Amino acid sequence: MSIAPPAPPSLEVLRQEIDSIDAEVHSLLMQRGDIIDRLISVKQTQEVGSAFRPAREADMMRRLVQRHRGILPIDTVESIWRVIIATFTYVQAPFSVHADIASNEPAMRDSARFHFGFTVPYVAHFSAAAAVDAVAKSKGDLALVSATSSRTPWWIDLETKGAPKIIARLPFIERADHPAALPVFVVSRVADSAMVTEVEMWSVRVSGWNAEIARALSPLAEIVAVPDTAFDGAALLISITGTTSLANIKAALIEAGASVRSTALVGSHATRYTVRASGAPRS
Repeated sequence: MSIAPPAPPSLEVLRQEIDSIDAEVHSLLMQRGDIIDRLISVKQTQEVGSAFRPAREADMMRRLVQRHRGILPIDTVESIWRVIIATFTYVQAPFSVHADIASNEPAMRDSARFHFGFTVPYVAHFSAAAAVDAVAKSKGDLALVSATSSRTPWWIDLETKGAPKIIARLPFIERADHPAALPVFVVSRVADSAMVTEVEMWSVRVSGWNAEIARALSPLAEIVAVPDTAFDGAALLISITGTTSLANIKAALIEAGASVRSTALVGSHATRYTVRASGAPRS
C-alpha cells in the first residue's frame, strides 16, 4: 500500500512563519542598536577615533557574499547590510554624504542611496573639488567622486598631512548588472588603524605626458589623468595593487619618456569582490 505524501502547509501557516521571521529580524536590529548605544559610551571614554572602519566593512561584505545562498538577489542583501552599517555609523557620529554630480547625477544619487540609504543626509556638489572641500571642512563627513574620470585633479587636495584620504571604492561587490554600478571613490578622514591597504592610491605629477605614455602605463595600473598644460604634463591618480609598486610605475614613466615631478600617497582601499550575474563569487 502506497503512503500518500504529507499535505503542503497552508498559506496561512507559511505567512505566520514569515511574520515570525520578520519580528525576529526587527528584534535583532534593535539588539544591534542597544550594542551601538553601549559602543558610543565606550568610544567616549576610550577615544578610538572615527566611526568609519573600511577594513572591517570590507571583511563583513566578503563574509556576506561567501555565506549567501538561495533566491534572494545578492544586490538586495548587499544594500540592506550597507544601509544598516551606514545608519548605525550615523547614529554613532552624524555625518553627511557629499556627492559630485557634475558628470552623472542620477547614477551618483543611486550609488549614494544604495550604499548609505535615506537617513544619512545627501548633499550635491557640482564638482569633485567642492565635495572634497566640504569633507575637509567637516568633522566626519564623506565625499563620493568619480573613480574613472575627472575634469580637475581633485586628489591633489588629499596630499597634505591631515587631509581627508580615499578610504574605499564602490561598488565593493562588482557584477555586470549591479543596480548602482557607477565606480566611485569614498573620501573621508579615518584612523590609520581602520584603513585597508590592499590597493594604494597615489597622486603622481609628471612632465612630458602624452597618449603613448598613457598606453605604456595602462597594463600596470588603473589611472585617472588630467592634463597639466603649464608643465606639458599631467596630474595622475594611480591605483597600485600588490602585483606592482610605485617604483615600477615610476620606472615605466621614465622609460616611456616622462619626468616624475612629485608623488604622494592619497589613500587606500580594499580589493573589489567580483561575482557572476547569478551572485556566485568569481574565482
